[in-house]
Amino acid sequence: MSQAIEIMDTTLRDGEQTDGVAFVPHEKLQIARKLLRDVGVDRIEVASARVSDGEHDAVSQICRWAASEGMADRVEVLGFIDRHASIDWIRSCGGRVVNLLCKGSHRHCTLQLRKTPEEHIADILSEIGYATAQGMTVNVYLEDWSNGIRDNEQYVFALVDALKDHGVRRFMLPDTLGVLDPLSAVGYFRKMRSRYPDCHFDFHAHNDYDLAIANVSAAILSGIQGIHTAVNGLGERAGNAPLSSVQAILKDHFHLQTHINEACLYAMSRLVESISGIAVPANRPIVGRNVFTQVAGVHADGDNKSGLYCNALIPERFGRQRAYALGKNSGKANIARNLQAMGLELTAEQTRRVTQHIIQLGDRKERVTPDDLPYIVADVLHHDAPEARVRLVSYLVTTAHGLQPTASIKVEIDGRPYQAQSAGDGQFDAFVRALRKIYTRRLHRPFPTLTDYNVTIPPGGRTDAFVQTLITWEMDGRTYRTSALDADQTCAAIKATIKMLNRLEDGHDTQV
Repeated sequence: MSQAIEIMDTTLRDGEQTDGVAFVPHEKLQIARKLLRDVGVDRIEVASARVSDGEHDAVSQICRWAASEGMADRVEVLGFIDRHASIDWIRSCGGRVVNLLCKGSHRHCTLQLRKTPEEHIADILSEIGYATAQGMTVNVYLEDWSNGIRDNEQYVFALVDALKDHGVRRFMLPDTLGVLDPLSAVGYFRKMRSRYPDCHFDFHAHNDYDLAIANVSAAILSGIQGIHTAVNGLGERAGNAPLSSVQAILKDHFHLQTHINEACLYAMSRLVESISGIAVPANRPIVGRNVFTQVAGVHADGDNKSGLYCNALIPERFGRQRAYALGKNSGKANIARNLQAMGLELTAEQTRRVTQHIIQLGDRKERVTPDDLPYIVADVLHHDAPEARVRLVSYLVTTAHGLQPTASIKVEIDGRPYQAQSAGDGQFDAFVRALRKIYTRRLHRPFPTLTDYNVTIPPGGRTDAFVQTLITWEMDGRTYRTSALDADQTCAAIKATIKMLNRLEDGHDTQV
């Protein structure tokens, strides 16, 4: 094909028919602007006529903005065979293009409308004549076309024969009930193209059998000139063909031109996800949060060796970046990739220890993100420092309903072992009381006073793997602040306390 494939996005009409989705006027305008101006779709279908006063306001706002940008003919509204009421409604909004809904199957015509094909054709021609007299462009939806061409192709041919010479700009072929498969679809599309070589055909897929994208491919193979999409695949029942997937397939598999700006697709997806309230699955191609994340260490290693695990879907195409997951399947290559991205340099032994710690967290089904990595590095290297004069050998903290929490601990101070037990108001309080016994009764030394205790998620972390404790102690007019990480709040506090004691032994009072 020498011409670009047209993309008509129906997020604001068919996408809004997703259960639970309703856009208010300013949201529709925001989405419409981004689709036309940033993403670069050729056309948008923004509403069904005569739905509500709010819908009239939304369409009016979009049409005014589009007219000011020279895009008025790229905004379309679904209209009905209703004695010109839809046409008048669309015109009153400033709309210039009507997508007229006609019955594309004999069953719909006779059983739903209870009219003969001749009567229905006469009604359609009346609407087309009225709209063109008002200077409007008319596209025609052949509703239930996929069943219509399968069950009674002569009805479909009679309909198109009667309309094709009356100013219809596009014939739009919807798989209204999502019943097509790509093999049969190719035959149906080629029948339409062969019989009407001078007509422009669009295809409108539904995903009931998870075949929307496959059927879009069949349409392209058969010479269909336009494809209907929805952002994030929104739409009635199982939804429509996702805009991002359609674009990637057209470019990479069929080497066809569109006007889509791929770099804006991810931001478009996030906007619609936010406004619609319908979450995008993490594994949704192109726009899912996980689809550019390598989990297996062997994949990261391959990426380091001439991009062995990369395909044409380079994340930068879509305004994204490749990520390397951290967890029990992570290898040294994953860790190295994340460290490199953050400008952190570790020795081979340090990298091994950090990797082992991350694997242990993964085995406990804790989720680790790259945002956590600097804190993991700091925690592992500081906690395991060989020069520590105070070393926690073992401890047991308990809590039970109706009983006071207790702690049993064993520590080494300058190489000598000490043990103690105590009860407290909480697990950490019991631990500190046991430590205080060792210092005051065995070593005959003062023990610092805890003055502040703060628990947070590490800055930038969006994870359930860690909490961070920051504890402030005072003794002899000096302040000691230490922090530590762990999946368990009490364990993090215990780590921070041992750090504090080492700083006390070293005579430092700076924050760690």
